[in-house]
Amino acid sequence: MNLSVIITIIVAFFLIFVLLPMSIKVLREYEVGVIFRLGRYIGNRGPGFFMIIPFVEKMVKVDKRTKTIDVPPQDVITKDNVPVKVNAVLYFRVSEPEKSIIEVENYMFATSQISQTTLRSVLGQAELDDLLARREKINEELQRIIDQLTDPWGIKVSVVEIKDVEIPQSMQRALAAQAEAERDRRAKIINAEGELQASEKLLEAAKIISEAPAAIQLRYLQTLREIATEQNSTILFPIPMDLINTTIDRLTRK
Repeated sequence: MNLSVIITIIVAFFLIFVLLPMSIKVLREYEVGVIFRLGRYIGNRGPGFFMIIPFVEKMVKVDKRTKTIDVPPQDVITKDNVPVKVNAVLYFRVSEPEKSIIEVENYMFATSQISQTTLRSVLGQAELDDLLARREKINEELQRIIDQLTDPWGIKVSVVEIKDVEIPQSMQRALAAQAEAERDRRAKIINAEGELQASEKLLEAAKIISEAPAAIQLRYLQTLREIATEQNSTILFPIPMDLINTTIDRLTRK
């Protein structure tokens, strides 16, 4: 076997077992390959099967699925000077793979950092009552701001949710006392409204009864019946003087 044959075999072996595996790429449905040729970006490829030129082209794989970042607890002082500790969760995905590779070194770390600073900034401009009662509105504002800041990196932020709001013990006691006072106030208002409605109905009933004297007697008899049903007691039933006088006159005439 001469030298040329040996060289041909070596080259063929190198092409088949070294260069060919390096050139073949297969990406899943949710993956995209960002291709660089001699250091310059030339486009995206995938998903599926494709080939690149070994040592000339380089592929950086990007996952386009929605990712989650847990924003660690942040110490925040609200607009009304209440210290709180707040954490959140962030949902985002890569919308432009080439920007996520070219414009920022590590888009996961960068998105996490910008989320923390934005969380402190936005919550520092909100009052404690808004943070507790209007959390949905604050979530929307956080999503809008973070999405604008990460857009140059090819990142699309879909949802930002505040998870927990930790309040100091002294403030918790103050809020509990405030809530109890609010409940007492509402109870007194409800009782007063009930008394007002009852007095209005009593006034209407008094007007109706005053126009029909017989209604007073009927109501009187109904009351006696209720008393007799509820309690075993002796009831003195007064007889109207008009009825007695009428009876005496009739007897006298006879």
